[in-house]
Amino acid sequence: MDEASGNLLETAIDKFGLSARAYNRILKIARTITDLESVSDIQVDHISEAIQYRTLDRGKRFV
Repeated sequence: MDEASGNLLETAIDKFGLSARAYNRILKIARTITDLESVSDIQVDHISEAIQYRTLDRGKRFV
């Protein structure tokens, strides 16, 4: 994961008040998305897609 991806994930954790467990789940989802695209490193778009799935699951929306 590059620095931009890490920053995005940390910002989302702070903004939505997510737990460390949510952090790990988002990272796991992002890794799955990355694998499905046959890419070696997690990128910003993978993190953002994983965050969207997680926030939809929790009933929260980006504003």
